[in-house]
Amino acid sequence: MKLDPATIERLKAKIAVYREFLKNWLEPSNLAQLRPKLEFQTGVLAGFALIASVLLGVTNCSTEGTIQRRLDEDLKKSLEEVVPAALYDNDMLQDTLTIPSAEYNIGANETTVYIAKKSGQVSAVCFKFIAPDGYSGAINMIMGIDRNANILGVRVLSHKETPGLGDKIEVAKSDWILNFVGRSLDNLAPAKWAVKKDGGEFDQFAGATITPRKSVQAIYRGLQLFKAHQEQLINP
Repeated sequence: MKLDPATIERLKAKIAVYREFLKNWLEPSNLAQLRPKLEFQTGVLAGFALIASVLLGVTNCSTEGTIQRRLDEDLKKSLEEVVPAALYDNDMLQDTLTIPSAEYNIGANETTVYIAKKSGQVSAVCFKFIAPDGYSGAINMIMGIDRNANILGVRVLSHKETPGLGDKIEVAKSDWILNFVGRSLDNLAPAKWAVKKDGGEFDQFAGATITPRKSVQAIYRGLQLFKAHQEQLINP
């Protein structure tokens, strides 16, 4: 969350009020009257708790902006990996649409779609999705698709698959994920959206069939999601 100037001023005002309260409370004459009372010990503890909460709030506010910037930077890098820079001149992080996706089993009831535009015209879209049933858990991915429904790129963002086996879905470990570039629902029959062991087009891994199988199935469902909303997405 990025703090606007008005919010910052409100925080400063609150801190000033707390500071004035503590200043008055810690006046020697006031402490002399309070010290014999049980309320004094309680007040001391409350005072420390108040100071701690104010410091925690200020620290949280000061770091939230930094965290958000880093998350935005990571997302921007991922978008750039699956949508070629030549296809857009807009800020995809700021140009989005949200579409319903519950029926596609890609890990979310709604999906945020990042829109790539060139000279004002939509050239491609990009969205994150999940294969919820990987061998060791969810496989988080991101996919870029051009306006004609062809895959521009797919990348795995995170997973818990077996090192040396299932982790070959990562582009850093093998070029398997690159085989989806140029694929679409129009140029590959539904039955071919599977690993070769299941009669499909895509390789499985030795000793790890489930990981690529579930990844292929999720990518296929992602394409179906795009196809269902293609008109809305390319003509927002």
